[in-house]
Amino acid sequence: MNIELTGTLYIVATPIGNLGDMSIRAIQVLKDVAIVACESSRHSKLLLNRYCIHSRTISYQEQNDQKGLKKILYHLSCGESVAFISDAGTPLISDPGYRLVSSARDAGHNVIPVPGCCALIAAISVSGLPSNQFRFVGFLSAKVSQRRSSMKSLCDCSETLIFYEAPHRILATLEDAVQHFGSDRTAFMAREISKKFETYHRALLGELYELVKSDPNQQRGEIVLVVSGKQEKTEVSEIESERILDLLVGEMSLSKAAALTSKITGVQKNTLYKKALAAQTKIKAD
Repeated sequence: MNIELTGTLYIVATPIGNLGDMSIRAIQVLKDVAIVACESSRHSKLLLNRYCIHSRTISYQEQNDQKGLKKILYHLSCGESVAFISDAGTPLISDPGYRLVSSARDAGHNVIPVPGCCALIAAISVSGLPSNQFRFVGFLSAKVSQRRSSMKSLCDCSETLIFYEAPHRILATLEDAVQHFGSDRTAFMAREISKKFETYHRALLGELYELVKSDPNQQRGEIVLVVSGKQEKTEVSEIESERILDLLVGEMSLSKAAALTSKITGVQKNTLYKKALAAQTKIKAD
């Protein structure tokens, strides 16, 4: 294996749940570098011990850690190799590391990625939503007003949207998403990816909100929320939408027929459902 080590900063991705997802190259780099800088040394020891990695570790939390930054840059300037790992996944992706990488590059040091696990990529790869263009938003603000303001600014975005969210905020975030994006957008929620209790749900936003609301287990663990972007709606005549709805009502429930017709025509699901219900009531009355 060809590994450049002298005076190089390695940004190493680590598993997001299942430790078996650790790559052979990542293990080798962590064994060969002089120092492994960790977001949390205590947390990372579990991974390092699993793979018999005995390199010296130092803590680097980035936020207000000027001392840690200077220490890493000093070791690099002495020609020593350093690897940086976050608690899980790829560093810098809603994780620490930006100031470290920026400072290392400004100082002329070589910076090399060791690719691996990333929750947002794992989630969108199994979501069934468009992945050719997407916007990674990361964690929304914990402040309600700022979260809603961010969602409002994303309403007209045509790319697939990807959010990270904490378990204690997921219900409020889904509720705000329904209010800003509409209940009829397709959404996907990945929870506890690669862990023992991982779950995946794909549904309309309104339905996903109700599912999470009714099941406290879905309000636990680490969550990735994927929401389809705004679609350009083509004008469909009222007669055409009703014709499609009539055809589907004979094959499935009113709710499913209205949802599918809404996807095809762009007409609101609730509007179609009310029409179908009224028509069915009239037929029974006759």
